[in-house]
Amino acid sequence: MSFSGKVREELAGSSSTARHCRIAELAAFIGMCGTIAVNSFDQYSIKIHSENFLVARKVFTLIEKTFNISVDVSIRRNIKKQNVSYSVVVRRHEDAVRLLQAVKMFGDHSDYTGDIRPFSPLVLQQTCCRRAFLRGVFQASGSMSDPRKSYHFEIVCSSDAAAVQIQEIMNSFGLEARIVQRKKAYVVYLKEGSQIVDILNVMEAHVALMELENVRILKEMRNTVNRKVNCETANINKTVAAAVKQVEDITYLRDTVGFDNLPDNLVEAALARLEHPDATLKELGETLDPPVGKSGINHRLRRLGEMAEKVKQERGGLL
Repeated sequence: MSFSGKVREELAGSSSTARHCRIAELAAFIGMCGTIAVNSFDQYSIKIHSENFLVARKVFTLIEKTFNISVDVSIRRNIKKQNVSYSVVVRRHEDAVRLLQAVKMFGDHSDYTGDIRPFSPLVLQQTCCRRAFLRGVFQASGSMSDPRKSYHFEIVCSSDAAAVQIQEIMNSFGLEARIVQRKKAYVVYLKEGSQIVDILNVMEAHVALMELENVRILKEMRNTVNRKVNCETANINKTVAAAVKQVEDITYLRDTVGFDNLPDNLVEAALARLEHPDATLKELGETLDPPVGKSGINHRLRRLGEMAEKVKQERGGLL
């Protein structure tokens, strides 16, 4: 099962004890994946569609538990796409009206034939209800990438108004959700790992949150190790390059000027480097008698390099 599927499964398996929170979650399902039909007799019915059995069961349970309404469940198999879709249907007009009034998609019974409104702020006033609402919209139309590969959380909306409303609700929890248009849809998304951890916490998907945190820790450890290895490799390459240059300069001085014309301390450092071409400055200084510190041996080798460069320039001028 994908990580996104695990999150959806965890959310589908939990249910709020508060009626107002269940109504907020139902509002999300109806608004994101629901269809409201009106027949020629102005009779309403509601159909909530999902390709996930657990989500369909969650909607079924929410409606029955909150409103004591009997609903029908239809199953449709698509042979070409090789998938199964589920529809939870409220067929009775009175039940549909009662449900739509509860989620504030239209007003009192006297004006239920008016325009159906999107998510009402009236069902999203409390923090717990906004959490339940976000659980609903993710189950209805959300997805997440595998955190081992990348960090991406999104909710796909059919309208700009719904996307803006969901963005505002997410950002009320201190998140920084953004919106991008993808063909005819509007996508509310998060990209940073810390933000995705926060949204899982907001939706109370604690098992998925812990799994994501474990993945983040492992990834951070790997990144830290890689940075250290790269740093050490760069230092080794730098040390090797410096040692090769030192050997070249010393060999040049030996073959042109000769060691007899050099100070004894420089000759001592030159012979040590030729004898130990792979040694670090600290190791090279310890081979001398008496031992010389890292800065001391570095000073001598730098002087040898300057002398070699000076001889090259003089000989080049003579030529």
